[in-house]
Amino acid sequence: MKLLLTAALASMTLSAGATHLDKYQAGQADPKIEIPDSTGFKFTDVKVNKTTSVKDQNKSGTCWAFSGTSLVEDDIMRKGGPELDLSEMWTVRNCYIDKAKKYILTGGKINFAQGGSFADVVYAMDNYGAMPEEAYRGLNYGEDKHSHYEMAAALEAYLKAVDSNPNKKLSTAWLPGFIGILDAYLGPAVETFTYNGKTYTPQSFAKEMKIVPQEYVSFTSYTHHPFYKPFALEIADNWLWSECINVPMEEMKQIVDNALDNGFTVGWAADVSEKGFKWRKGYAVLPEKKAKEDMDNAEVARWTQLSDSDRDAMQYDIKGPVKERNISQEDRQRSFENRETTDDHGMTIVGYATDQEGNRYYKVKNSWDTNQLYDGYLYVSEPYFLEKTLNVMVNKDAVPASIAKKTGLK
Repeated sequence: MKLLLTAALASMTLSAGATHLDKYQAGQADPKIEIPDSTGFKFTDVKVNKTTSVKDQNKSGTCWAFSGTSLVEDDIMRKGGPELDLSEMWTVRNCYIDKAKKYILTGGKINFAQGGSFADVVYAMDNYGAMPEEAYRGLNYGEDKHSHYEMAAALEAYLKAVDSNPNKKLSTAWLPGFIGILDAYLGPAVETFTYNGKTYTPQSFAKEMKIVPQEYVSFTSYTHHPFYKPFALEIADNWLWSECINVPMEEMKQIVDNALDNGFTVGWAADVSEKGFKWRKGYAVLPEKKAKEDMDNAEVARWTQLSDSDRDAMQYDIKGPVKERNISQEDRQRSFENRETTDDHGMTIVGYATDQEGNRYYKVKNSWDTNQLYDGYLYVSEPYFLEKTLNVMVNKDAVPASIAKKTGLK
């Protein structure tokens, strides 16, 4: 999942690599933007499930690791375990190594970037275990917060040099050389560590914390593949070629709602480049376009004199709850195939809420720190969710029985 900074975002406010909205995290947006005293929205939380604290991915394109890790942390608590702060960078390190191997094996024909997917997190925990943040912070380069641009550029340049195969045969040194870069920036691999007075390996820690990667499953909803069957979602950051189960749009929403109602949180991969995604103001909506028949004569006269850009600006000059688009399965498909819905960012849905007019929103935890109106959370309208969701990941126990039966999920 990647991140996209739009001009609207930089001027008005703020997915799942280090492009797109990561520019906001890099400080390229105006640092003097003030959080508004009032947005015109009044949100009332209806259901909020227990979740760990908001984290800060800062200048890194690792939203997928933060949101996927949050999902696992939340599940540990739901099962009665402790509130943990797991190391995202342990997962990032191990995924980089396996991604590099696949990049070389495919002759550079997969995407090598900072981005990834929720599936990468459970894959890495399954194969390499997990550990607390204090055992592997991944800050071995003189910074207090994550800043991956230099490291990512170095890794990519190194792999391109190896892939060019100047010796006409790959040496045995290429992989240790690649790992050496990771060691320098993130820190060497940890074989054992002590936590609460007990010594663990990453594998034994994951087992004791009851992390079961096989419990998690991803869902999406697109018509270019048959429903109730899995397929590898065609997005660049899906280097692992992991599969999502394809279900109708309303059933994807039903899965999320059922999960939330039963105490689960949900990994949410989405397009956040839309002008209705107002990170600083804490909401995301898809306003219905103004129609002349809904305007009075004075408004029509003004509307006809405006440029397309000014009309667009008026549409997104949001002062509170607005009438939103009615999203269909066809809308989802068209937006994905036209590349209007892009793989931008990964977050965690923790509950749902209503506004003052009774409209329903998902409450979403982000990984862009807490210096925002709702301390790191935002409210995403149902229309926005229906069109702009790439995929979701849930514990399979959260899937309604009727849908699990259709998909053959056990």
